[in-house]
Formats: sequence, structure tokens, C-alpha cells
Amino acid sequence: MAIHESPLSGVNRLDQSRSAYLKSARHQPVMWRPWGEEAFAQARAEDKPILLDIGAVWCHWCHVMDRESYENPEIAAIINEHFVAVKVDRDERPDVDARYQAAVSAISGQGGWPLTAFLTPDGQPYFGGTYFPPDDRYGRPGLGRVLLTMAQVWRERREEALDSAASVMGAIEQNENFSGRGGTLTQALVDKIADSVLKQFDPRFGGFGSQPKFPHPAAIDLLIEIATRPEQDAKRSEQARNAAQVTLTKMSQGGVYDQLAGGFHRYSVDERWVVPHFEKMLYDNTELLRNYVHAYQSFVKPEYAHVASEIIRWLDGTMTDRERGGFYASQDADIDLDDDGDYFTWTKAEAQAVLTPDEWAVAGKYWDIGELGDMHHNPQKNVLHVRHTVADVAQDAGIMLEEAVARLSAARTKLMQARQARPIPYIDRTLYTGWNAMAVTAYLEAARALRLDHAKEFALKTLDRLLVQAWDGGSDVAHVIAYAEEDGPVGPERVPGVLDDYAFLTHAATDAWLATGKIAYYRAAMQLAQTMIARFYDKTAGAFVDTPLDEADDKRLGALTAKRKPLQDTPTPAGNPTAASALLRLEALSGRSEFREIAEDTLESFAGIVEHFGLYAGSYALALQRLLHDPVQVVIVGRGEEANRMQAAAMARFAVNKTVIRLSPRQLDAHELPEALAGTVGLVPVPEDVHTWALLCTGRTCTPPVLSSDKLAAALQQ
Repeated sequence: MAIHESPLSGVNRLDQSRSAYLKSARHQPVMWRPWGEEAFAQARAEDKPILLDIGAVWCHWCHVMDRESYENPEIAAIINEHFVAVKVDRDERPDVDARYQAAVSAISGQGGWPLTAFLTPDGQPYFGGTYFPPDDRYGRPGLGRVLLTMAQVWRERREEALDSAASVMGAIEQNENFSGRGGTLTQALVDKIADSVLKQFDPRFGGFGSQPKFPHPAAIDLLIEIATRPEQDAKRSEQARNAAQVTLTKMSQGGVYDQLAGGFHRYSVDERWVVPHFEKMLYDNTELLRNYVHAYQSFVKPEYAHVASEIIRWLDGTMTDRERGGFYASQDADIDLDDDGDYFTWTKAEAQAVLTPDEWAVAGKYWDIGELGDMHHNPQKNVLHVRHTVADVAQDAGIMLEEAVARLSAARTKLMQARQARPIPYIDRTLYTGWNAMAVTAYLEAARALRLDHAKEFALKTLDRLLVQAWDGGSDVAHVIAYAEEDGPVGPERVPGVLDDYAFLTHAATDAWLATGKIAYYRAAMQLAQTMIARFYDKTAGAFVDTPLDEADDKRLGALTAKRKPLQDTPTPAGNPTAASALLRLEALSGRSEFREIAEDTLESFAGIVEHFGLYAGSYALALQRLLHDPVQVVIVGRGEEANRMQAAAMARFAVNKTVIRLSPRQLDAHELPEALAGTVGLVPVPEDVHTWALLCTGRTCTPPVLSSDKLAAALQQ
């Protein structure tokens, strides 16, 4: 049987994959192969170009293209005759996706999913795009015509294809290996990035730019950071405060926020945050959770704490492995391709059928449920969003505010119960190391600021699983620790971790030490940081690459030969500023000067160009803030209510350079403390018969012990 013929089982080579996205295509007539040496060897042996499809299980248009084209026997026959077909899950292989996104952007001026690329047998792209319809429509060429044209180009105009591929590879190297030395690491650079963000702020609806609107959590955190430092620039601080608050408020009132279950959808297609793309991503929700926690710390608005707690409630109930620990990757938007968010949306009749007339009188107005809804495919379908305050709704209904709140609560419960009876969109239960580490950090921050012990416990359970299953205790971190189908066939070798996995896991272990005082977490963070430097830090040119430098170039397939140094938040925080921040945090605890030197060198590598990335440079600006400002450490020793009050005082106002450490008296032993901390805390004369006290250190200078929460708050204010 020739390699490209369909096997007797009626499945292609994706049948042995463990990725949910790849397995969903295993019965397609296209003879897909997973990314790997075998596919490239076949392409070289048969002198065929490679058709590369990159998508994700949550991607609506990926499924559309699958049904329209890759399940079409005629199109499949063209592919099988002229190409070696390779399908990639972008969540499973972010390293592959990033490079070919850059390639297709260089070719067509746009990127996204599904990504469709035509490669030489060595994996160099010579043409590409995103979604192609099966035939000419929407102003796009049909996939059948594109396939035949690209096959002809490879046969008859090969030199042209090779020249194009070489040019595109050069563009990838240039675009993905940023080099911007020459700038200076000053507060002015942070301010330029913040000003760029503020220029794109939409004062009417919140967010940045026009439609479609994405959340941009790192940029929001930067605004919160700037807002809490009026001593630097009072006008900019006030602008940042307003932009952060309007954005967070408008987002939580919009349809982009799930008004019933909690949690955020991926983005809004309109400028008012009303109609979202309904998929829900773990990483969006963990970073937005941190935004709302930080906003609550800084602005003390209860509604921000409420949104944060609802995000946790949704994650706990839908997106977590409660027994073993771990956060699932995503929830799909739809049940099938004929559906467009129907699980999440309501007609007026559907809502009225569930609610009593009294409940409807409140809920219908509060969530703007009408005869004419918001969805193009079904104008009767409403996306629940808040248009009026509860007080306005109560006044309109002629009832007391308390009664309106009670009716609204009852309506939410009934609508949620009715929604749960509908077919539930697919949940990808794959556990990705980096995203799980981000969730651990977010949960631990929320647990401390909102005093949620259950969130802390689950975060630590998840981290313990990561440190056992994702990490070998030495130099190897895996990108995936568990797939959606744990009892599936044995898949390929474990997917190697990328820079993000190491950097986020370092942060998570550091946060676990702060939350528990258990020295094992600190030691894990130190080992991970040292490994991250050894495997990813470019000692010659500076900064971090996203894939291990100790992997031989002849083992790198296709565009993976391009060295990539991630700078932009797209959409998760970028690898280089995330790594730099991790090192700066650990330098303050350990005293390891080389950590600070590497972090400074990393940030300096991009200082000459980063201001041009504006909205996508939030993580960089936050890392630079951490570098420029002396670390502030608040060490609280003791238990009981006074210690809790001290912690609450210390947690007030988010600041990127502030660390709050809670220890018990027995953890003051030098062997149980990080090196630099032992050198400060261990030298402090503690008054006798005092069971609760705090130490406030700025840089390497510490105050005498503070014995009350009021005095600690006053000292922090100074």
C-alpha cells in the first residue's frame, strides 16, 4: 500500500495522536500526518510539497474548513495526490505555530487560524494564508484552485518557489529574532509604552481600539501599576486609573463576560463587548483573574472582587481536575457548525419559559433580553449583558433594591440550570504546563488578596502535580502533562517544553513559596530558573530564545531552525519579559546578582524597539518597572487575626515590585529561608513576648519590627 493511500481502518495517521484537535480529523479522507520527521522524510522521498494546516480544537473556522474542504473527497484526492499533508495543533506545538504565523503574515499580511501554508519538502514556506473556502467566494480563492496552482508552481516553477521560501525564511528570522539594543532602560520607556496604550483607549466602551476587541491583560495590569504611582506623574496616573476601571467595568458588564456562569469568552466582535466569540480559554481567564484581583487591591471596589470570585467559581466547576489537580485548556464555542453560541444565548421566549413574571420583570431588563437579539444567524437570540443598574431595574419595577437583587439571583440560578440541560460545548481537558502554571499564580494571588483558602489549596495541588509530571527535577520540562483522553493510545514522545513553560513554572513555584513559606518550592524555582538560563539564554546576543539552544539544528524541522526571541504579548505574556521578571523576583530573594544581570541584559536587548509594540508590550513594561524600582518586601511573622490584618494591609495597592511573605515563627530558621532573606530577617532583633510582627524592607534596608497592622499600613504609605 502506497503511503498516501487510505488504510483499511478508514483512519489516517492522526489516529495515533493524543491531541483532541488532531484526533478530530482522523477520519477525514485527507491522509494527514502529525508534525514529525516521518512526514518530512516522505515529502523528500516523493519530492512533494507539504500542505500544513494549523488549528485548534476551539477554533470555529478550523472546523468549518475541515467540513467544507478536508472532508470533501474531491479536494482530499487533490491533496493526497500532490502533497504530503501535515496537521498541527497550535496549543500542543506553539513553537511550530509561531514561526509559520510569522511566515504567513510575511506572505499575505495576515495571520490566524486556520493557518494554511505550502512548504518545500524541507519545511520552508513558499505560499500561505488562513481560511480558504472550498471554491471561490467571500473574495477569496477556493482551496481546490489554490492546491492545483501550488502543486503546479512546485513542479514547473520550482526556482520561483525556492526563492520565495528563502525570502520568507529570512523574514521569519528578522521578524522573530528582535534586535533592539541602543535604547536606555529608564522610566521614560515605561511611560512611552503606557502612553501608547492610553492613546488606544476607548473612553466610551473601554478596551483598546475598535472592533474586534481583545482584553490585553498585561496592558491592563500596566495601567493599574501606573495608576497607583501618582507621585511619578499625577495626570498619567489618573488617566491610567480611569482607563483600567472603565475597561474592567465595561468588560464585566458585556456579553464577553458570561453573566450566568462567570468567566470570559475570548474576545468581542463589536466595540461594546456585547457579542463575543464564545470559546473560553484558560489563559484569558487566569490573566483577567489577576487583573480583577489587582484592581480590587488598588481601587477597593467590591465588584472587582466579585468578578474575580466568579471567574474562580467557573474554573472550579468547569475547567479543573478536582481530584488530581490541574486546569483544562479551553471550552469550545459551539456544539456543531450549525450552532453559533446557542448554548450561551437566549430568546425572549426561552427566558420567559424558565422565569416567573416577577423574575422576568427584573432579569429581562437587567440583561437586555428582547424580541430582537444580538446574533446575526438568529436575530431572536440575545447575548446576556448588563445595560442598567440593579437600582434602575428596581425603580422601574417599583420594588425595593433588596427584592430586585433577590429576584435577579433566583433568575440567574434558574437560567443556569436550564442552560446546563442543553448540550454542553466540548471541553479540552488537556493540561498544558505553562497555562497551568499561570493558573497557579493567579489562584495564589487571588487567595491571598481575597482570603480564599480553597483557591490556595487547589493551586498547590496543581503545582505539586506539575512539579512531578511536567518536570524531571533537572533540565527537562514537558509542554503537555496530560491529554484529554488519558486512556487513549500511546502517542508520540512527550512534547518538549518551550521558554514559556519554564518561565511560568518558575513564577508559580516562587508564588507557592510566598504563599506557604515551604522552602522546597523556593528551591524548585531556583532550579527551574537556572535550567531556563542554561537552555534558553543566548549568552552571545542576549535575551532568551523560545526553544532550547542545546537542541542540534539538524534535529529542528522546517521553520524551527529560525531562532525566535518572543517579545510581544500574543495573547499570553511574552516569554522574554516573563523570564526577566522571574529572575528579578528570585534575585531579590536569593541575592544572586547574575539573575539581575541577565534580566537587565534581556530587557536591554529590546529597549531600542519595544516602544513601537505599545499595547503588546505590557509584560515588558511591567518587567522594566520591576527592574527600575527597588524591591519592597513585607515579611509577616505570626498567626491569628492581627497577622491577617497585617497581611491585608500589606496586600493593599498592587505594585509589581512588592512582595508579601507570610511565615510562622518556626520558619525563621536560616535553613528554611532564601539566602538574601535569611541575611535580613535573621539579623532583626525581635522583641520578647511578641508573637506577631512585620518587617518592611526596601532594597537591602529594613525597618525595625512593626508590631501592628495600623503602623504597617502607615509605613507602607510612606
